[in-house]
Amino acid sequence: MSDPLLAAQKAASNGLFAQSTRMRVLSENIANAETTGKTAGSDPYQRKTLNFQSVSDEENGIDVVQIDEIGRDDAPFRTEYMPGHPAADAKGYVKMPNVDMMTELADMREASRSYTANTQVIKQVREIVSMTIDLLRS
Repeated sequence: MSDPLLAAQKAASNGLFAQSTRMRVLSENIANAETTGKTAGSDPYQRKTLNFQSVSDEENGIDVVQIDEIGRDDAPFRTEYMPGHPAADAKGYVKMPNVDMMTELADMREASRSYTANTQVIKQVREIVSMTIDLLRS
């Protein structure tokens, strides 16, 4: 097994990458929450989803998180009555994205907190290494 500090830093850095990717996907969903199709009956923006997987890092003897896939949410599109809209069907209804802003914002808060926690782990590892070096100099 390798150094526990390096293993902690490796796990935290993988967590940082995973959560930053998650925040990017969530940002895209939020930015496109009102993006409709361009023509009548066309599909609007489809919410993106992100799946993680745990991968064994044999070199460090730890499990780390990685992005498994970025997919699409198959939830049905909502419709709104907007008769003058270019994407309105014959009855005046427009398909709207399947993005729920409350879900996206809650997920964004969770991703942000996870990102911060991983940043704190890296900061703590650096402080421990720095204190160890200072002790060795004494």
